[in-house]
Amino acid sequence: MGRRRASRGPGAEGGRARRPPGRSLEAFAEEVGAALRAAAEPAAAESAAALPCPLAMWELGHCDPRRCTGRKLARLGLVRGLRLGHRFGGLVLSPVGAQCVSPADRQLVARSGVAVIDCSWARLDETPFEKMRGSHLRLLPYLVAANPVNYGRPCRLSCVEAFAATFCIVGFPDLGVILLQKFKWGKGFLDLNRYLLDKYAACSGPEEVLQVEQEFLASVKDRPQEEEVDPFDVDSGREFANPNRAVPSTQPPVETSDESEDQASEDEGGSGCSEEEEEEEEEEEKEKKEEEEETSGARAPATVWKGIKKRQRD
Repeated sequence: MGRRRASRGPGAEGGRARRPPGRSLEAFAEEVGAALRAAAEPAAAESAAALPCPLAMWELGHCDPRRCTGRKLARLGLVRGLRLGHRFGGLVLSPVGAQCVSPADRQLVARSGVAVIDCSWARLDETPFEKMRGSHLRLLPYLVAANPVNYGRPCRLSCVEAFAATFCIVGFPDLGVILLQKFKWGKGFLDLNRYLLDKYAACSGPEEVLQVEQEFLASVKDRPQEEEVDPFDVDSGREFANPNRAVPSTQPPVETSDESEDQASEDEGGSGCSEEEEEEEEEEEKEKKEEEEETSGARAPATVWKGIKKRQRD
């Protein structure tokens, strides 16, 4: 009575066709190298690059379209959009994940790719995570954001930072570089988290990744914090310099050639003044002598005339 179900493929025997076996990690690594070389060309700065694994994103419209890194990757053709209710078979980065991303997910990423959830960190309660389904939900370990919106804030990564961190941890850092090259601040994310990314990539499983994260956070807490001192507190007992003025040196001043020349000219000027004073003194002495001679000459005739009168009276 009923119609017979047709076979879906050769050798399927009425069931689903089997997927072809996945490619090896060596072949995937070669494709990653080819993608990196293609991305290094000047013409590939704002064009789509063929990535060896699929990238996907559930976009909820919480973010500013001008600042959303996931939307920019989608415009470049690097990420495909997913609708609510769609399922993703690869690694899914989700806040409701049960374990961290680790190098054990290397084969999964190479075979099925990575998906992220583009939502606002301030609206997690409104996000329908149950409608974004996946078989391999993962969490990212402790990392610091470098995007302009949440720079320096821990665990507030953007979509491109989440993609890049996943690739670095599972052992494909070149793919993370390809994605971050599309943003001016992208290199800063790798520089800011270089130590932790290398530590996570050296682990074997999610348990070790979690242990490395806990050890790092404990070391940060044990690190002594720098004492904050108010430079305007006059009772602190510390000396502060005004950055708008030059700091006086504690060493004795060194005479420069200009100062020495000025001093020499002053010495020469002083000797000249002394010679002039001596000449003036000599002239004054001469004048005094002449006055004395004049006075003595004027007295001599008076004495002679007085003697003549006396002789006349005698």
